[in-house]
Amino acid sequence: MKTVFRKKEYFVSTDKRILQIKKIHSFLTRAYWSEGISIQKIKRAIKGSICFGVFHKTEQIGFARVVTDKASIAYIADLFIIENYRGKKLSVWLMKCILSHPELKDVKAFMLATKDAHGLYAKFGFEKLKDPDRFMRMQNPLYKK
Repeated sequence: MKTVFRKKEYFVSTDKRILQIKKIHSFLTRAYWSEGISIQKIKRAIKGSICFGVFHKTEQIGFARVVTDKASIAYIADLFIIENYRGKKLSVWLMKCILSHPELKDVKAFMLATKDAHGLYAKFGFEKLKDPDRFMRMQNPLYKK
């Protein structure tokens, strides 16, 4: 299901065919959470996710993807707005688009990880894990960027 959200000269689209993969890779390979990631890994991540491209006219200026079963859990990943477009509340709008998407609006729980954007996500009800001892994580020793 392809969805488009519009706001003045901006739009958010879930149409993967219009994503500017090289631009996404350029940002993500420098981001603290995905530094050095290969373009092949990004393409595979996009294929397995609901993706949200943020555009100013025809230029892609932001991105996010959601890994989900569309019922009980959704993980928001790789959310960014490029530097020249920050301060315009586009990340707030992008989050609103994600949370109101028809396939996500009644998912039981959302998760994400951030080092520096807690304020943004708190506006939407995200909070630190109440019971972090219940959660576990494994870093795959075979993973390659």
